[in-house]
Amino acid sequence: MLRKKIGDILIDLNVITEDQLQECLKEQKETGKLLGQVLLEKGYVSSSDLARALARQIEIPFIDAITEQMADLSLLRKVPLKFLRQHAVIPIMFEGQKTIVTANPRDLQPLDDLALLMEGDVRYAVSSETSIVDAINKYYPLETSKEMMEELTEEGESEFGIPDGIEDKDIMEQANEAPIVKLVNHVIYQGVKEGASDIHIEPFEKELRVRYRINGNMYQRVIPPKRYQGAIVSRIKIMSNLNIAEKRIPQDGRIMIKVANKPIDLRVSILPCNFGERVVMRILDKSKGATELEALDMSKHDFDVVRKNIERPNGIILVSGPTGSGKTTTLYSILTRLNDPDVNIITVEDPVEYTISGISQVQVNEKVGLTFAAALRSILRQDPDTCLIGEIRDTETAQIATQAALTGHLVLSTIHTNSSPATVTRLIDMGIEPFLIASSLVCVISQRLVRKLCDKCKQPYQPEDEMINRIGLTTAEAAEITFYKPVGCDECLKTGYTGRRAIFEVMEVDDEIASLIIQKVDATVIRDRAMAKGMTVLGMDGVRRIKQGITSIEEIMSVAYVEEAQEVRPEE
Repeated sequence: MLRKKIGDILIDLNVITEDQLQECLKEQKETGKLLGQVLLEKGYVSSSDLARALARQIEIPFIDAITEQMADLSLLRKVPLKFLRQHAVIPIMFEGQKTIVTANPRDLQPLDDLALLMEGDVRYAVSSETSIVDAINKYYPLETSKEMMEELTEEGESEFGIPDGIEDKDIMEQANEAPIVKLVNHVIYQGVKEGASDIHIEPFEKELRVRYRINGNMYQRVIPPKRYQGAIVSRIKIMSNLNIAEKRIPQDGRIMIKVANKPIDLRVSILPCNFGERVVMRILDKSKGATELEALDMSKHDFDVVRKNIERPNGIILVSGPTGSGKTTTLYSILTRLNDPDVNIITVEDPVEYTISGISQVQVNEKVGLTFAAALRSILRQDPDTCLIGEIRDTETAQIATQAALTGHLVLSTIHTNSSPATVTRLIDMGIEPFLIASSLVCVISQRLVRKLCDKCKQPYQPEDEMINRIGLTTAEAAEITFYKPVGCDECLKTGYTGRRAIFEVMEVDDEIASLIIQKVDATVIRDRAMAKGMTVLGMDGVRRIKQGITSIEEIMSVAYVEEAQEVRPEE
């Protein structure tokens, strides 16, 4: 019996149309490419669609996503990591049976080799290569922290050398390195795997503690022996190209490395403390890239205000908030929207977090005098249409940014303030004349990050009336909302939250607000006027997230000001 063709199966699955199939078959004849490759290049199908069709063609199961329950560590331990990655195969337990999942069932040799290792009856299934590789990276059993601690104890003396080509070598594959090397690799890998933004290695009198910042909160993981503190710090210094002999002054460095086949940029800060050197590594996943502006999920009002103002030919747009509130992500989203072949965009950043094709990005280097202010002066001679300054830190940078906006440039930057109206006060404190602020500032976006409730375990509940009132809602309004609370499961590390979302406060500087700025009125007066004109403060944008079922009342209360939430109850 002849098997049905892939193209016909995709039509049966309502993935493509007959016209699309004929178009791709014609191109296949002209180019000699595989039909699946042509379909993927044209965007008519996903790799998951192709895998599903292939599974139906050869009549074996299709697995959309490989879960933790399917991943059997005893099976995975039998197979080298390199083999699994090279052939995009993974052994799992599926419906109570040993199953080999492959992205290419026509490649029989690795399937036969793997079946021999599995010992006993096995069956086969198909999944997309992306799903298989993600599962390998997530579930492959690397050496645990406990095993490494035991190995360190057995070794006695430690080594902390660096293998050649650290940038090109995936740390998951460095299984035979010295114990200290493996431990540092494990610490980094665990941070990337759990989605941490920072790794903290903290020395105390009798212990050395490793903590991760995940979704804004700190979690303790590894406690290496105190006696290996010097070796661990030295290993990190070597990876960062820092001076291992210098222990009296702070040092900053950078590590470019691969983790689970993803390029990772680690920004390293080393600070001498009373019990040794403290290390913090900021994790930047270079594979993620910039987010689209729409993906920030602003309210319609805020999105319309931002979109209108970034289309201006000149002016200053500031994004405000504390460290780690997603300001850079918002700026990159705006840059991505503005990025066009007929627009000249230049940025000055410290550091350059993500590379955007078509945009010239300058890395600040204060050691050689390349500060924000010095770089900004130079890039203004490069005929830019739009400039991005990583941060307005001082009066000099603020003055140059203001002059740039007044001379026909659109300037984007960040600033550390608690709210959008308070940004005006901060600029005045920096020494910028109010009339210059009123003439140049066009929009301020204040933001915070709130933790997103885990979809697997969140539960609906009815909060107390006091809590409802504290976020500015009436009992009648609350009756129409389904409130959720965090519970905790394996998927969210028992926290009840996975990932974060932003809440926004967008203030447009129109003629009325500009007039108030010139009069040097208090920030609360500016806020009240902006709210009357439609501005939503952080607390009420948080309520929007609660209504969406994205976060909890407690999370909004911990991030946005309670006083603010009390003041923004909608008028009856």
